[in-house]
Amino acid sequence: MSSDKHYECTVKVEVTFIAEQSDIEHNQYAFAYHVTITNTGNVSAQLISRHWIVTEANGETKEIRGLGVVGAQPLLKPTERYEYTSGTLINTPMGEMHGTYQMVAEDGTQFDAVIAPFSLAMPRILH
Repeated sequence: MSSDKHYECTVKVEVTFIAEQSDIEHNQYAFAYHVTITNTGNVSAQLISRHWIVTEANGETKEIRGLGVVGAQPLLKPTERYEYTSGTLINTPMGEMHGTYQMVAEDGTQFDAVIAPFSLAMPRILH
């Protein structure tokens, strides 16, 4: 691998609307997101913390910060992946999330794994 990929993790997210946990009459829309984090660099790295930005269709945003993900701080060797499922509740039928995972490589180097923006959308909202 080239040196520019020394510290790198890729993040893939799949979203599901959860109708049974939503209360549309009270503007509560529940979404689950399944995340796959893959160490695509050539140095082992540990996920230390997360920073999410959730934006609702009305422009309201909230930030979520915390240690690890779902109670874990996984250590990923090169090519290893870690998967988990979590969720969020928003007040509009559409929204967006993005953020970063703060990583520490085995040599102490800190870097961010970028979580590209992804949509939260109740079915039949988008054409």
